Amino acid sequence: MKLRFSASLAALLLSFQLFAHAPREGMWIPFLISGNISEMQEMGLRLSAEDIYSANRSSLKDAIVKFGGGCTGSVISSQGLLLTNHHCGFGSLQRHSSVENDLLRNGFWAASLEDELPNRGLSVTFIVSMRDVTSEVIGEGLDEMSMVERARYIQERSRELTKAATGTDPFLKAELASFYYGNQYILILKRQFKDIRLVGAPPGSIGKFGGDTDNWIWPRHTGDFSLFRIYANADNGPAGYDEKNRPFRPGKYLEIDRDGVHPGDFTMVYGFPARTSEYLVSQAVSYQVEQNLPARVRLRTLRLDVINAWMKSDDKIRIQYASKQSGISNGWKKWQGMIRGLKVTDAVKRKKEFEARFAKEAGRDDRRPWHDLLKGFEENYSAFLPYDLARTYLTEAGLGLELVSFAMRFRNLAELSELDGIEDMKLRAECDKLMKQSARFFKDYHAAVDREIFPKLLKAYSEELDPEYQPQVLKDIRRRFHGDFEAYSDYVFKKSFLADQEKVQRFLKNYKARDLKKLKKDPAFRLMQGLLDSYFEDIQPQWQRYSSRIDSLYRLYVRAQMEIFPEREYYPDANFTLRISYGKVEGFYPADAIYNQYQTTGRGILEKAFTGLDDYLIDERMQKLLEEKDFGPYGENGRLSVAFIASNHTSGGNSGSPVLNGEGQLCGLNFDRNWEGTMSDIHYDPDLCRNISVDIRYILFIIDKYAGAERLIRELDE
Repeated sequence: MKLRFSASLAALLLSFQLFAHAPREGMWIPFLISGNISEMQEMGLRLSAEDIYSANRSSLKDAIVKFGGGCTGSVISSQGLLLTNHHCGFGSLQRHSSVENDLLRNGFWAASLEDELPNRGLSVTFIVSMRDVTSEVIGEGLDEMSMVERARYIQERSRELTKAATGTDPFLKAELASFYYGNQYILILKRQFKDIRLVGAPPGSIGKFGGDTDNWIWPRHTGDFSLFRIYANADNGPAGYDEKNRPFRPGKYLEIDRDGVHPGDFTMVYGFPARTSEYLVSQAVSYQVEQNLPARVRLRTLRLDVINAWMKSDDKIRIQYASKQSGISNGWKKWQGMIRGLKVTDAVKRKKEFEARFAKEAGRDDRRPWHDLLKGFEENYSAFLPYDLARTYLTEAGLGLELVSFAMRFRNLAELSELDGIEDMKLRAECDKLMKQSARFFKDYHAAVDREIFPKLLKAYSEELDPEYQPQVLKDIRRRFHGDFEAYSDYVFKKSFLADQEKVQRFLKNYKARDLKKLKKDPAFRLMQGLLDSYFEDIQPQWQRYSSRIDSLYRLYVRAQMEIFPEREYYPDANFTLRISYGKVEGFYPADAIYNQYQTTGRGILEKAFTGLDDYLIDERMQKLLEEKDFGPYGENGRLSVAFIASNHTSGGNSGSPVLNGEGQLCGLNFDRNWEGTMSDIHYDPDLCRNISVDIRYILFIIDKYAGAERLIRELDE
């Protein structure tokens, strides 16, 4: 017997969102938040569901944006001033920095609108509306389709629905988002603004205070914030950068809470969490703990050891690699915390215990389509995981080499050159594009750094991954160079013209189709091509095959849980769509006999600074303000609150999300999780998982007392 999709299933899914209760765990869909509102109000919320999300009038959702490709931001003034994390704006700071004008180290504060700095490629996205269209996507007979047929059908429905929703508005985009592994579909309308300018950011000694030492760790004392501004055309609509554009006039912006938070206070995080996998079976969690995450950590350690040493040796290299190092290190530290948290909480054991209950209940009726689901998972995961690990080594070791990643950009040029009768105009256009890309690449590339990393990653790739799943090119290199990856790396960097900016520019400037031979002979290009050919021929098809099967099993597994255990709480995994999580300000016990308080203060900055560690250095101005307790109106009882923790369920993508109090006022800026709680992407433990936020009063203190940016304070007070 097969369970058929129907309007009743859509209603069932809706009921879980409306009536499930989770005061801490959960990332909830905003337009369905009315089902949680009573519980939220009991916890201290003094707003209605319509105040939080409304399709008909201004609401909090109209002040929340997706910032760039992976963060959240919020509008905090009537002139489009935007608040997000320092680490979210880090790429902008890095691109505007030089040895002579080092914004990463010194910070930046625009003295006027005219001084605000444009950012090529940066955009922010507002959500216009969200609508459940499950019944319009899923119909009778879908279960009988093959996986390929189903995917094609969903893709076609997506095209139809998004086209009908956007009409002729060029600035309106639509997305058909899948929830609960394809059991629910929501149509999301979005509007994107592309003229985003840098307004202000504290120096690295504040914005990155604690560095890698404190990353993902509580207690934190980091002023992790930056300010941007949205610019619009004369009609207050989206537009590309133009000097004539004026500050955007938002329909809603957040009010600021100047009273601060206290233990037990209600908090709500509004933003775009990236990816979670809360419904994984035990076999998948065990793989993450024992194989995948440790491999990622090992490979990134090899890269970071080299990059960190070079960054300390030269200011130019420090600026070149600042953004890359931050991205590499962020995952490296997080994954270690995930491994630790999943082990400490016995996540695999708890998953197995639930699966035993599920198997017992599901096995009561073998006519149901889920009586042998767990067996299906076991068979498909056993086949899938070796291919997934091979994929990890390709991305972390193979494509972790900058020169190999750069060589990938020339694949399209090679493919075009092999076409019969290709027009010179098309080749010229591709070369012009590559000229621009290469200029950007070499601006932040130091060949000696990459050269030192090269043999380390290739050696690990060769020794750690099962030979059955290794690319042939790696085996050929090992045989030709007798396992000496240092010698091979010397050969690559000596012979590859792709490692030299001037040679690349000359090659592209005069390129003709006949020059394809030179590109194909280049050792960096050959390495890249060999790695990818092997992946696309041997790994990716099998990875996709089993991945699709596993997704289909999860679609049924989640649906089965909802029917078998209707009393449990179900919320969809994060998928970069707008969500709400809520909890309260509270500390936690990270280990036996240790309790972490909910708040850090300026005193802690001084205590860390006195250690003399590089990650804790502060400048004289900051030290004087803290020592003299010159906090202005932002202190409380002689103390300056810096950061606080709460039990809001967050993930990557929530960086820069506003933390709102019971009145809907901005009380903090989410920027991290505690190290033990990073496992919440897979397994949420309400006693251990906490989100970390900068206190909005500390942000105001930095803007006002430290930076003296009075025009911004006046703007916030208007």
